[in-house]
Amino acid sequence: MISEFEKLKTEVLSCSKCQLSRTRKNVVFGEGNPDAEIFLIGEGPGRDEDLTGRAFVGRSGQLLDKILAACGFNRKDHVFIGNIIKCRPPGNRLPLPEERAACLPFLLKQIEIIHPKIIILLGATALNGLVDPKLRITKVRGSWIKWNDLWTMPTFHPSALLRNPNLKRETWEDFKKVVLKYRELVDPEHYSKYL
Repeated sequence: MISEFEKLKTEVLSCSKCQLSRTRKNVVFGEGNPDAEIFLIGEGPGRDEDLTGRAFVGRSGQLLDKILAACGFNRKDHVFIGNIIKCRPPGNRLPLPEERAACLPFLLKQIEIIHPKIIILLGATALNGLVDPKLRITKVRGSWIKWNDLWTMPTFHPSALLRNPNLKRETWEDFKKVVLKYRELVDPEHYSKYL
């Protein structure tokens, strides 16, 4: 019998609800553990993700994997990684409101099925698209927000860290809070060699 997760994936992979379906190479459903306790949400696929159909595989993804590893997390066991939108906007522009609106039900269904204990919002587009369009990432990053009864941590997108390495220290402080919350909610023995 096909799981609810696989049914959703099949639906998403054949989506044509917005104009991005005409310019994409691949839909990026997301990847990781479908039973993960942590769900990371980014903006949308970039060039590398569009070519491969995988989430966060370019330079930003490599940096994200390093951050996760420093926290003692990995894609296979601890996290699921997705985006506000599932198809790459031309030229990596910000997703348009109608594109976000077309994709949001898919993301909400993923969150419902995976049912994580912690959500990490990577950047302003994820924060504004999921929680509140008026919030500013620079003002709320590093602060826990209760969204739909889920612990939600906004932080900078890895691409912002590549553009401005000075943001790495603040982002690491945010991820340290995630590790502590994970120990509190999921596994008190969770190991990270850095904290």
